[in-house]
Amino acid sequence: MSESVLVIGSGPSGVHAAATLLSRGFRVRMLDVGHMRPEPVRADASLNDLKRTLPDPTEYFLGNRWEALVLNDDEEEYYGFPPGKQYVFQGANAHDARTRGFDPLFSHAAGGLAEAWTGGSYPFDERDLGPWPFGWQELAPYYGRVAERIGISGSCDDDMVTHFPVHAGVQPPVPADAHTQKLLSQYEGARSAWLAQGARLGRARIATLSRPLGHRNACHQSGRCQWGCPTDAFYTPSITLRDCMADDAFEYVPGHEVTHLALDGSGRATAAVAKRVDGVEERFEANRILMAAGTLSTARIVLTTLALAGEEIPELTGLMDNRQVMMPFVNLALVGKPFEAESYQYHQLALGLDPGGSHDYVHGLITTLTTALVHPVVQSMPFSMKSSLAILRSFHSALALLNVNFADDRRSENRVGLERGGDDEWRLTIAYTSAADESERLRARLRTLRRLLLRLGCVAPPMMTRPRPMGASVHYAGTFPMSGSGGDWTTDAHGALRGIEGVWLVDGSSFPSLPAKNLTFTLMANACRIAEEAF
Repeated sequence: MSESVLVIGSGPSGVHAAATLLSRGFRVRMLDVGHMRPEPVRADASLNDLKRTLPDPTEYFLGNRWEALVLNDDEEEYYGFPPGKQYVFQGANAHDARTRGFDPLFSHAAGGLAEAWTGGSYPFDERDLGPWPFGWQELAPYYGRVAERIGISGSCDDDMVTHFPVHAGVQPPVPADAHTQKLLSQYEGARSAWLAQGARLGRARIATLSRPLGHRNACHQSGRCQWGCPTDAFYTPSITLRDCMADDAFEYVPGHEVTHLALDGSGRATAAVAKRVDGVEERFEANRILMAAGTLSTARIVLTTLALAGEEIPELTGLMDNRQVMMPFVNLALVGKPFEAESYQYHQLALGLDPGGSHDYVHGLITTLTTALVHPVVQSMPFSMKSSLAILRSFHSALALLNVNFADDRRSENRVGLERGGDDEWRLTIAYTSAADESERLRARLRTLRRLLLRLGCVAPPMMTRPRPMGASVHYAGTFPMSGSGGDWTTDAHGALRGIEGVWLVDGSSFPSLPAKNLTFTLMANACRIAEEAF
């Protein structure tokens, strides 16, 4: 009989660990709550087609309770999640964590929080991996394997190759919209000034097909990305989950939320204990358990395991998340130009600002404002609604958004713990304090970015630039860091948890640092590496 492994969670780490194990002949059982994505509405239609033909387009785009309509002020987000993505967060707030300085998101979706990601797929380079117990050469084959499995498009010969090492499986970029083409042309004219500031611009690497792959077709630029790609050209983990479910050696068990692990007398995990949606508890025996529930949920499961076993409950230090800043800007060369609706909607350009040290690298994603909802931008303008709408009609094709990501590191003041809630249930406690120099560092980098954009003929009004709250990027990591030298509640280089035998962590819990780049691609690659090398 084939050996079996129990995987907890169906996010990007879980499904790619499972797919790798299946390819090696293992049997895999996956426990998950598993809210499924609704079937896409009229997969063949463009966004403008839906506006014209749906019986109630308002419900599709904004929701029957207008939940996607963000009536923002200076401290609110620019965008809410559209109705088609609400399944990602359905029922997930039941964890009732007590937080300070951190606003976390949880998911019970089949595919996890990455069902709502924007596809940025950026490999960590040798400098990014500095604190890790392995380097680029060890991880590179797994980046290539994931890229070939999911489909990643982008450039391998522009200036951003300095920051994005080349790996196998990269398709050509998706066709650029007119604004993206204009920005690239403007960059060529300002390139020497950018390079003098340690800055570069190039095509993004995104998990979107520019060529068919397996049963999936290339992006047909319908403009519907934000509401969920109707054709699966844009990758989400539920696609790999479906592929796993076609394998007879894979068993998917939805409707179960794992609460803790059962331990034997020697401290080895022998089973996962899960609560069904009807409240009944079930036990799933296992010799080897891969935790892929996400950094915070994995912490909750491990800490609850210790609490129920009568062990001392540690307070986990080193929680990390990327600070993100949203910087809208106007490309003056495109004011009054025709608006292009049917195009790829998420970011097509990436920038790197590298003043020197590894912690100083800033990663930016540029999204041209194509079919995204415009009301948050309109409301941010210092004019009346009527005047703002008139201005928007002239400026629509010239608008874009730079999403700036900053690195984070493990600090002792950022902690995850466990306490008894008022209902006598165990709940997480999360405390996060930003680094002492963060405000100064953000101001300096944002000033530089505004000057760089101005070199392109673009203006970024400071009053419209907004830091997002910590937790909003959902790039959580660092609670059980990988360490080559041991230590309590760390993992080894292959994700084996020190403190409970028989448990491997394949999600962001084991990241010992968090570079500015989006982490999801590295989550998938590292999960493949562990599934390949640890068993």
